[in-house]
Amino acid sequence: MNAPVCDLTNKHCKPCEGGVPPLPQEETDRLLKDMDGWRQEGQAIAKTYRFKNYHETMAFVNATAWVSHREDHHPDLEVGYNQCTVRYITHAIGGLSENDFICAAKIDNLLSI
Repeated sequence: MNAPVCDLTNKHCKPCEGGVPPLPQEETDRLLKDMDGWRQEGQAIAKTYRFKNYHETMAFVNATAWVSHREDHHPDLEVGYNQCTVRYITHAIGGLSENDFICAAKIDNLLSI
């Protein structure tokens, strides 16, 4: 794992109630380049994780829910039999914040444990 992503896994989300601008595109691009498999989709970032079966998929979904609850920053999840797409956006600002990248890094970290 690259250093910037590791640094993100050690951070915690900050409450965001709007009134701040989304990250500039240059910052989004910089953060994304160190995020394996994550892509920008409009104003969000997303990644699709693939698994052997439904049981593994649901275990990942539950672990993602746990991380999201602890950080109080929740993704949109699209769940199928053997895959889950995780999509982050900071709805309060209508775009991306550092919180999205912190959570994305922590979700990636679940699979490296």
